[in-house]
Amino acid sequence: VQLVESGGGLVQAGGSLRLSCGTSEFSLLDYAIGWFRQAPGKEREGVSYVSSRDGSQYHFDSVKGRFTASSDNTKNTVYLHMNSLKPEDTAIYYCAAAKAALISTLIPPYPEDLFHNWGQGTQVTVSS
Repeated sequence: VQLVESGGGLVQAGGSLRLSCGTSEFSLLDYAIGWFRQAPGKEREGVSYVSSRDGSQYHFDSVKGRFTASSDNTKNTVYLHMNSLKPEDTAIYYCAAAKAALISTLIPPYPEDLFHNWGQGTQVTVSS
């Protein structure tokens, strides 16, 4: 079962985008959703985590202060709000789910192998 991302696109530097991640197959309330990205020729890296249950968030240094996350439990969807975008944010963005019970005792960043149900990704391109 895959999560489904959407919302990517082409935006100028300084602009904003909102990515969505959701599924109709299971409730996200018991999961932390991780946002990851992979730029051409680079390894995949973490971006942000968000808990649907309590809204707690963690953002990696590369996006801290520019990206925020939220959730709409009525839609079983989480969002990544990306502001002040930079060309170096250009990447394919993925979301994945980790059991909240598994990571509750861990300090972020969390191991990627705790995340499953990876989506197909959505392309974000930031032009200079």
